[in-house]
Amino acid sequence: MSASLPGNRELPESQYDLNTYWGRVQQMIGMVDPSTLFAGKHGLENAKALLVAYKQGDIKEMTPDLWKAKKIVDSTIHPDTGEPVFLPFRMSCFCLTNLIVTAGMLTPGLGTTGTIAWQIANQSLNVAINNANANKSTPLSYSKLAQSYFLAVGASCSVAVGLNSLVPRLKRLTPSTRLILGRLVPFAAVASAGMLNVFLMRGEEMRTGIPVYPVLSAADRARLAAEGRAENDVEPLGKSRKAATLAVGETAISRVLNSSPIMVVPPLLLLALQRRAAWLKRNLRLTLPVNLCLILGMNYIALPLALAAFPQRQRISADSLEEEFHGKGGEGGLVVFNRGI
Repeated sequence: MSASLPGNRELPESQYDLNTYWGRVQQMIGMVDPSTLFAGKHGLENAKALLVAYKQGDIKEMTPDLWKAKKIVDSTIHPDTGEPVFLPFRMSCFCLTNLIVTAGMLTPGLGTTGTIAWQIANQSLNVAINNANANKSTPLSYSKLAQSYFLAVGASCSVAVGLNSLVPRLKRLTPSTRLILGRLVPFAAVASAGMLNVFLMRGEEMRTGIPVYPVLSAADRARLAAEGRAENDVEPLGKSRKAATLAVGETAISRVLNSSPIMVVPPLLLLALQRRAAWLKRNLRLTLPVNLCLILGMNYIALPLALAAFPQRQRISADSLEEEFHGKGGEGGLVVFNRGI
C-alpha cells in the first residue's frame, strides 16, 4: 500500500470521503478495478516512483496521474508487508478468479460428487484470498493453515450435501418451490462456510491480537514531518485481541454480504429466463454464457458494496479496548488498525 513507500509527506488517504459508506464504495470500486492488473511490474514501479516523488516533496499537488498511481499501488501492495499480493488473490482479480468457481457451484443437478468438488474448489480459493489479504502482523503457521482449510472444506461440503439431500424430501412443497430451494443450496453452504473460513484463517489474530496505533492529529503529522519521519514510522501502542476480534468479525460479515447477492440473484434470474425467455429456450447453448455474464455482472456490483461495509483502516476509541490501552488514544482518544480485506 502507498503508506509503506519512503518519504515523510503523507499521501491523502483517498479522493473520497471514507467516513461515509458511499465514499468507501467509490474507493473500493477503484480497488477492484481489473484494469490495475495490466499495470505489470513496470507500471507498478512507475506508480511507486510517482508517489515517492510526492511524498518527498518533488511533486506539490495530487493530480489525476497521481491518483491513478495510488490506485495501482493500493490495489497491488499489501499494507502490512509492503509487497505485492499474488495476482490471482488480489481484490482487483477477485471477480475473475471467482467466476468459474461460482458458476460451477451454481450448476443445476451437480450430484454429490460435483457438489463436493466445487465446494472444495471454492474453499481452496477462499483460503488463498483470506490468507493473502489478512492482517500480516500475526502470520498463520502451515499446520494452522492446513487445519483451517480442512475444517472449512468439511463445513461447506456437509452443508451443501446435507441440504441437497433434504430439499427433495420436502414433499409438502410444490415442485417449483423445491426447484428454487435447490438452486439456493450453494448460497447456504458458501455463506456459512465463508464466515467459518474467515474465523479459522484469522483465528491467530484473535488469540494474539493485532497492532493498534494512535490516531495522529495535524500537529502530530507536522512534528513527524519536521523530524523526517512518516506516519507509518509510528510505533504501535501494542497488540489488541478486542481489535482483532472486531476486524475478523467485520471481515466475515462482509464476506456474507458479498456472497449473498452473487449466490442468490444469478440462479434466480437464470431460472426466470429459462422459463420465460423464448430466445433462450430456442438456443440452449446460450445458457452457460448467459449464466457467466449474470455471475460476473453481480460480482462487480456486489464486491465494492460489501467491501465498503466497514472501513479497511478502522478507528475506535482506545477506551473500548483492553485496559492497557485506556487513555492512550491519539486525536479524540482514538486508535486505528488495519482490518484487512
